[in-house]
Amino acid sequence: MTQIQPRRNYLGALGWIWAGNYKLERYLYIFHRITGLGILLFLLLHLVMTTVFRVQGKEVWEATMEVLHNPWFKVGEYLVVVAFLYHALNGLRLIIQELGFALGRPRPPIYPYKDSLRRKRYWTILIISIVVILCVVFFYDFIAGGW
Repeated sequence: MTQIQPRRNYLGALGWIWAGNYKLERYLYIFHRITGLGILLFLLLHLVMTTVFRVQGKEVWEATMEVLHNPWFKVGEYLVVVAFLYHALNGLRLIIQELGFALGRPRPPIYPYKDSLRRKRYWTILIISIVVILCVVFFYDFIAGGW
């Protein structure tokens, strides 16, 4: 009996970015994972920095706060807000779809077939539109708030 050899992954980590004929949902999945890891990293850094610098005294805490009021850190704050918005709203879209609310009523299989992925695409476009609108609103807030 012959054994089937598994296909080798020649793309490696680049396969995350481009691995053939990906659709929009695959890229949203990748971005959902990246934003989740980014939010987790931010929370860990925030907890460590807050506890370590707060315990060391008032002078160290105030010096740290002066450094963190740099405009580059404001850009980082904006990116954390964008990542949180995307991750939360995309997670809501996934919950709605997984529970079956986005599928609608079953249809008879009449050619040309319409799969359920195309019926869920409206939710995807709606959520992405809301994320973009909120990102623009928060960008205006960050600019108006003074870098």
